[in-house]
Amino acid sequence: MSALEPAVDPEALARARALLEPPKTRERIWPVLGAATLLALSALAFATAMIMAPPVVSEHVLKSTP
Repeated sequence: MSALEPAVDPEALARARALLEPPKTRERIWPVLGAATLLALSALAFATAMIMAPPVVSEHVLKSTP
């Protein structure tokens, strides 16, 4: 073995470094999109219920008759 020859194979060292790197995780958009859709639908349902609901304060019919 000559003095310039490395003790470790460079290809094996590169493979070991690649194996030690953590796997790259991709962010998934579907859970966020589903939550936003559910929130929007519930807000629309609440707004519809508030518009369609009768008023809270009402007068009795007999009070207004003479």
